[in-house]
Amino acid sequence: QAQLVESGGGLVQTGDSLRLSCEASTRLFSTTFMAWFRQAPGKEREFVAAVSGSGGITFYKDAVKGRFTVSRDNANNTMFLQMNGLKPEDTAVYYCAVKVYNGNEDSEASYDYWGQGTRVTVSS
Repeated sequence: QAQLVESGGGLVQTGDSLRLSCEASTRLFSTTFMAWFRQAPGKEREFVAAVSGSGGITFYKDAVKGRFTVSRDNANNTMFLQMNGLKPEDTAVYYCAVKVYNGNEDSEASYDYWGQGTRVTVSS
């Protein structure tokens, strides 16, 4: 069973930066879309960013454009989310996910494998 493990979360202040990592246990995901979703307290999980297998195509939630950058290192089976200019509204548990089959890149239902999440807290 393929596994995804996120890391890099923590407690930061408004304006700070964090870099999240998602390591996959298999190279089988190197050709598929991977994504970051997040779930804030009391809210539904939402799409944040996605990156194609080659890394050449990316998608972002409007609220994070210009602040977050998604990338991947297929040689090490790892995806990253560089988060700059963090705001209190970015506080959430961040999950990485892999989409194996067809489906919209920003839809939670399209993703087949999920990590356990890493918590990001941004204080004001």
